Amino acid sequence: MTRSFPTPEHPGSGAVAMQVRADRLQLLFRQSFLATFGSVGGALALSWLQHDLGNQRVIAPWLITLCLAGMVRLGLFWAYHRSTPLHRTPARWEGVYWATLVFTAGAWGIGAFLLMSRDNLLSQVITLFFAIGMAGSAISAYSAYRSMTLAAVGLVLLPTTLWLLTEPGGEQRLLAFTTLAFSIFVVRATRELSEALQSLLRLRRELEIEHRIASNAARTDELTGLNNLRAFKEQADTVFAYTRRYGLPLCALLVDIDHFKQINDTHGHAAGDRVLQAVAQRLKTALREADLCGRLGGEEFGVLLAGTDLHEAQQIAEKLRLAIQAIVVPMNDTTLHVTISVGVAEAGLACPDTTTLLAQADAAMYQAKSNGRNRVHRGHA
Repeated sequence: MTRSFPTPEHPGSGAVAMQVRADRLQLLFRQSFLATFGSVGGALALSWLQHDLGNQRVIAPWLITLCLAGMVRLGLFWAYHRSTPLHRTPARWEGVYWATLVFTAGAWGIGAFLLMSRDNLLSQVITLFFAIGMAGSAISAYSAYRSMTLAAVGLVLLPTTLWLLTEPGGEQRLLAFTTLAFSIFVVRATRELSEALQSLLRLRRELEIEHRIASNAARTDELTGLNNLRAFKEQADTVFAYTRRYGLPLCALLVDIDHFKQINDTHGHAAGDRVLQAVAQRLKTALREADLCGRLGGEEFGVLLAGTDLHEAQQIAEKLRLAIQAIVVPMNDTTLHVTISVGVAEAGLACPDTTTLLAQADAAMYQAKSNGRNRVHRGHA
């Protein structure tokens, strides 16, 4: 049967929006994988620097908590990549990812704050330096989701920053205001980055759709929706090679509408178009799913029947003839009854290619017309 192509959704439709969301999710999992190791690595480095400055009792439970959180996130990544593409949907994964992100970022921010010395300015500077570094890495790790970026930055920076704001010392407040200035920059940068990324993802999907539309149009007969001559010949060569490789029989049908020129001359080309569409629709419904069908030009259609011998192909051709003979096309003041002549040919061992097979079916079709039309004639190839 003709290869059918679904009509793509318009680029501005909800289908594109859903595809963009799925692309964002995929980008999130790809970009943030290393952040799992960065979180633990940053905590190890900060703990080492703060060993003699900060609260040593916090180090072990903090690192254990982050390692456990990292293991959970690695399990999440493993489950995502093990799932089928059909199941990689935002509805299935976004909520779980949010939970791991909030826990990890919150644990990092609170742990760094508890580790920091309340009486040592160097400890506070080191802690804030690492916190800003972790917040900066979140911009690249979670750029696909602006809300996740802002949440990660806030959870990492807020505990230490809020404490510094409440301290009477000028140095602490200067550190806090510097952090707030950085946060403002993050808010603006993530908005621009998110909008640019969204536009790029949407543009990519729209270009894919436009390419698919153009490709389908180049391979599909506009009037009937069947394969056009080019697409039919390309697929016919593939079918021929397949049947030869596996020793399967292959038959071709050439279908021609009887007295089509007379229909056009008497009732006009619009009536002829309606007849072509009616015949094409009947071919679609009468043929099997695996059969290849196309409009070869004018009122002529070609059919390839893989795995079908000459006797069975003749039966199928007769079934088509009767089905199309039952077509009634209403006109303004009358009705048109449509008939076809069908040539049937089988690709014998000596048949070298589909061109020869179709030429033999074409000769059989002309013999059917010579014998009175509205009939099936079989030849060989």
